[in-house]
Amino acid sequence: MNQTATNEEPSPAAEQDFPRRGLRAEHLTLGYGTALVVRDLTVDIAEGEFVAIVGPNGCGKSTLLKALGRVLRPLSGRVLLHGRDIRKQRSKDVARQLALLPQNPAVPEGITVRSLAARGRYPYHTLLRQWSPDDEAAIDQALELTGLAAHANSLVETLSGGQRQRAWVAMILAQNTGTILLDEPTTFLDIAHQYDLLELFADLNRQGRTVVAVLHDLAQAARFASRLIVVNAGRIVADGTPSDVLTADLVHQVFGLACDVIADPRTHTPLIIPHERHPDLCRQPAQIRSDRAAVDAAR
Repeated sequence: MNQTATNEEPSPAAEQDFPRRGLRAEHLTLGYGTALVVRDLTVDIAEGEFVAIVGPNGCGKSTLLKALGRVLRPLSGRVLLHGRDIRKQRSKDVARQLALLPQNPAVPEGITVRSLAARGRYPYHTLLRQWSPDDEAAIDQALELTGLAAHANSLVETLSGGQRQRAWVAMILAQNTGTILLDEPTTFLDIAHQYDLLELFADLNRQGRTVVAVLHDLAQAARFASRLIVVNAGRIVADGTPSDVLTADLVHQVFGLACDVIADPRTHTPLIIPHERHPDLCRQPAQIRSDRAAVDAAR
């Protein structure tokens, strides 16, 4: 199991072993007001990894991702992007290296799909460098990859929830960064588009991009990510390959779900088979009617 994630003080050797190309969270404590959500968390994410962050609702997954993406200022600790404190870098410099898709972003009123995707190109514009053919090409490619080329001139507010989510994905693809952070990217998507989108990010990862995604579906996380980080109550409780991490004991302890874990017959990645939680709900209607009749007869 991967030993780079811990809530303990790293040794000097561990500090020296950190790859400068990548993301590192050092002793992060995060929260909102007086409510602490993440406590003294340290984790390394090397360049080129596909990491899925999983855990129960309210455990701190999204909060951690916001700190990695420079959206949330830590109460203590720091985040390093390629060896440099992310908060000491200019916003535009960070945006050329790292793109973040937040959870449920607000849609600007009156904006077209193409205009939203174009916002991903803003970090590359300066007084001396304005709009260019490279920008147009990046937007065209992003719209093609997300299946939205035919909707380029449609208002985002008129799209379905799934199409809107893909429009936001097009924006971060147009941003063309080496690191991509995703907070529940499959929200609102039907199952076919969920797998299409995750396969797209897997392809980008195979091309060398770093992908860090908060995911709810453990089977999808195991299928597409090469590494799982399990968070519970603001702390990392497991970190490693999907096969090492996703055990029946862990799923029961973290998610409260009794289950078996088997190998997916196609991908050989872990697949969770829940035990019956409410056996009465699984009975056939005829059996239920028969049981009720027996009870009535006994009265």
